[in-house]
Amino acid sequence: MVSRKIEAEKKERSISHSRLRSRYNIGEIPKYSFPEEGIDSRVAYQLIHDELNLDGNPDLNLATFVTTWMEPEADKLIIENLHKNFIDHFEYPQIKEIEERIVNILAELFNAPAEARFAGTSTIGSSEAIMLGLLAHKFNWRQKRIKEGLPYDKPNIVFGGDTHISWDKFARYFDVEPRIVPISETRFNIDWKDVVKMVDENTIAVGVVLGTTFTGDFDPVQEINDSLLEIKKTKGIDIPIHVDAASAGFITPFYEPEFKWDFRLEQVKSINTSGHKFGLVYPGIGWLIFRDENTLPDDLGFNVNYLGDEMPTYTLNFSEGSSMIVAQYYNIIRLGMNGYRDIVKGMMENAHYLAQGLIKTGKFEVINKGNHIPVVTFKPVDSLKISPFEVSYNLRERGWIVPAYSLPKNAEHMTVMRVVVRENFTKDMIDIFVNDINRSVDKIKNRDLKINKMSPRKGHPVS
Repeated sequence: MVSRKIEAEKKERSISHSRLRSRYNIGEIPKYSFPEEGIDSRVAYQLIHDELNLDGNPDLNLATFVTTWMEPEADKLIIENLHKNFIDHFEYPQIKEIEERIVNILAELFNAPAEARFAGTSTIGSSEAIMLGLLAHKFNWRQKRIKEGLPYDKPNIVFGGDTHISWDKFARYFDVEPRIVPISETRFNIDWKDVVKMVDENTIAVGVVLGTTFTGDFDPVQEINDSLLEIKKTKGIDIPIHVDAASAGFITPFYEPEFKWDFRLEQVKSINTSGHKFGLVYPGIGWLIFRDENTLPDDLGFNVNYLGDEMPTYTLNFSEGSSMIVAQYYNIIRLGMNGYRDIVKGMMENAHYLAQGLIKTGKFEVINKGNHIPVVTFKPVDSLKISPFEVSYNLRERGWIVPAYSLPKNAEHMTVMRVVVRENFTKDMIDIFVNDINRSVDKIKNRDLKINKMSPRKGHPVS
């Protein structure tokens, strides 16, 4: 959200570029108001290009889960399809066909039962996919309550304090009581016993996370599934699970294929994943898969005919770009199962390599060594008495972007750092990074000494 600039901030109201002004004879360009006249396309490009140089280098952004590199052929396909609005199935039917192929591929990847008629859709990202999936569960719960003549004004949803903010948004935006399962100082995911205590007949769904944003941990999905099956058997309350696999959906099937987290578990009714994370596609593309089309209420679908033909739509956002759907399909047919396995294996090996490198310095406590997904979380050892925020800030001098943040409630006293090991973060880069973070800690520890230590020859502080 952007608020109106106050006058004090608008003293420099124009974009000034002396080189371009003299070469192309342009005047001042207003910064916060619509310019009266246009400028040469080359000048417009250069002005914006130069300003965006102030952004960080995506290759050194170790904070983001989002893909920052694709092959040139994928880039070409993206450019060729940027101008296609996906919702217009009448004009661009082949894009819709490709989306349907990907939904089928992902349903199979997530082990949808052979006898089930699954359903799914592309989304802008996992945030939209979570909203749509949980809305389906809310509608199903409400319809069942109405049919049984029971109150339906107090729905609740149970999820952990380790979830993405999208879950809190859903609860607030769609008027559902959030029942948040706490984490602890020694456990950074939720306990199935706590889940059991919070669910009741008004619970629309239980949310579990595979690969939390905070630490990369997995919630105990199988234990939660088993406990909900017991509740269904003994109390007759059928509570679905929605799995937020934004981070792990394109990792676990290739790295731990025997690990049961998906539609092999009876109560798992819907799954979301982010194609723009370890699906290896630029933002933004997400996917939502239901194990059975009956889980998707008819009330959530709409049909429109003002784009040239009668067509269904099931998204929060009407318009959607086509290029990232195409890019996802490119990766799938370009890499295949073996290609994804190799890339995932490489990322996981590099995550373990990074964790060992940090441990060897003796200066960091590694909290997650890349156990399930290529995410390493760590913090300076307590004896150093150094804040992770200081280390994070200091690393920016070398271009590295590494977040420092406090953990959720009940562990909020702990501040950690996180590195997402993406495909382009090689062992050579890891060596450089470990060396840089090691030097950063030394620099922070010795800063007072360096400031006070004077050079006898020049009389200046030694840097």
